[in-house]
Amino acid sequence: MTERKTRVAILFGGRSAEHDVSRASAANVLRSLDPDKYDATLIGITRDGRWMVADTGNGVGTGAGALTIPTDGPQLALLPGGQGRALVLEARAADIRELPAFDVVFPVLHGPNGEDGTVQGALELSDVAYVGSRVMGSAAAMDKDVAKRLMRDAGLPLVPYVAMSAAAPITYDDAVSAVGSPEVFVKPANMGSSVGVSKARTAAEFETACRLAFRFDTKILIERCVAPISEVECAVLEDSDGRICASQLGEIVPSDKHGFYSYDAKYLDADGALLQVPAKVPPALADQIKELAIKTFRVLGCEGMARIDFFVHGEQAFVNEANTLPGFTDISMYPRLWEASGLPQSELMNVLIGHALARHKRSRSLVFDRA
Repeated sequence: MTERKTRVAILFGGRSAEHDVSRASAANVLRSLDPDKYDATLIGITRDGRWMVADTGNGVGTGAGALTIPTDGPQLALLPGGQGRALVLEARAADIRELPAFDVVFPVLHGPNGEDGTVQGALELSDVAYVGSRVMGSAAAMDKDVAKRLMRDAGLPLVPYVAMSAAAPITYDDAVSAVGSPEVFVKPANMGSSVGVSKARTAAEFETACRLAFRFDTKILIERCVAPISEVECAVLEDSDGRICASQLGEIVPSDKHGFYSYDAKYLDADGALLQVPAKVPPALADQIKELAIKTFRVLGCEGMARIDFFVHGEQAFVNEANTLPGFTDISMYPRLWEASGLPQSELMNVLIGHALARHKRSRSLVFDRA
């Protein structure tokens, strides 16, 4: 008897400035799923928040490009408490049919409304297994201010920073005094892919940088610019038995024309940065960074996977941030680091899905009443 394939729903797109990155990541995830093991359903989330069923055929996801989200057609909504089931809403409200239950959801979503615990909460209500961190780990890692407070309390090394809200602004001089440098980076507290990040060296540049960052969030971070630095990344993976391991390290070398690893350098300029695997880091420091990556993963309550990013200044490593749903494009560091560590992307998918299914099984064995 042929074993039933695992039914995987891939969520992509989303209400975030990282919408396009998500579509490219999802295409690579789809290509990496073993068709002999998995049946995939594509669910694209539009920029205005509608969940649309996309076609896995007709060449969708088979090239190097991004998945597309249909503007019309079946619209889907998860049914809370439905053990992974979903409703497909057709053109007429009275015409409703039910899809087979999903075994697991792979949320290939980056940034707010996807990586911050919101979608994870909806999936918890729907009683369905899903890949990656749960609500708390997702939310804590997404808010850079909250994450840095947790990491600081745990004794992890951080670059000096100060947080600012739109309701309580601070001046450039106050920011310089707080971080100890006249050259600072300004970034949204809840965003990734370097969206809204810029460098400031004067009060005028600081005002412009803050205005840009506040376009994407109501809270922003101002960090000391430490130079010279190298940007080093480590992929962390948790298997179905709860074992956590760290990959080889990768190093990002932005081209001089960008100055730092900006959104353009990551996704728009083919020559924007050199991704070097393994990183050119002394062995002792590399081991230290791997240990810091696993500690960061645990401190923030991450599960399944995360990419932990570091700044390296001389022999000192500083934790920058944790990405609980890192990029999965064909040039993204997370899958590349595991490839370099001996784990092909198809096998990486097996580990991530296996972890999600095992965690869900354990969660369903818990007691939720006193009877």
